Amino acid sequence: MIRIAAVGDVHVDKDVVGRYRPALEQLPDRADALLVAGDLTRHGTVEEAGCFAKEFGGLAVPVVVVLGNHDHQSDLQDDVAKVLTDAGITVLECSATVLEIKGHRLGVAGAKGFGGGFAGACASNFGEREMKDFVGTTEDISARLGEALRSVECDALVALTHYSPVPETLVGEPLEIYPFLGCYQLGQAIDSAPTALALHGHAHHGSERGRTPGGVPVRNVAHPVIKQAYNVYQLLSDAVDMELAHA
Repeated sequence: MIRIAAVGDVHVDKDVVGRYRPALEQLPDRADALLVAGDLTRHGTVEEAGCFAKEFGGLAVPVVVVLGNHDHQSDLQDDVAKVLTDAGITVLECSATVLEIKGHRLGVAGAKGFGGGFAGACASNFGEREMKDFVGTTEDISARLGEALRSVECDALVALTHYSPVPETLVGEPLEIYPFLGCYQLGQAIDSAPTALALHGHAHHGSERGRTPGGVPVRNVAHPVIKQAYNVYQLLSDAVDMELAHA
């Protein structure tokens, strides 16, 4: 059994430092790894990245993250990623990592993702160059996420994104903004591999649970949705969907 703690959209700045740490210090008793689904900072500054590293770094379990749209706001995403990496945090972007946990291999493939919408109400790669560029970005990121997922040899595979791969976990958000919260191409990428669980954030007013068309459980772990420091999910057991801890 592998226990995964997950949260997203923590938006850390100096005024947040210390808020999550007490619960994070309890992680070794509750989970084997922590995955953070983007929007680590408010405005994507190096200073805020340092605050996140202080709050979420140096834990007794591995920490794996993807960046979110807020982490790109200042166009310093590479610098933000370096601060996190220097703090021992694994940052994924259309890439994957494998964690050795209790004799098992946990594979995590991650990407920020992008928008575009879902079946029946989505943008198409047609028309103006601006629209082609928008949808082309979605298609490229999703394709590369799929490649990363399929490249991993592991016992349990998790997809980590910021944008949602399914509309079900967006329920509660205005329908008009669904195309800016996720895209069906991410769901296709997740279904192209033997993914056991998909985690995302971004939809602060969304719902926690959904499934891809291929049946992969999807969980929206945005902090405003789960309303706690993290949820814990269990893999390699008969209770994949069970939350094991509440912090």
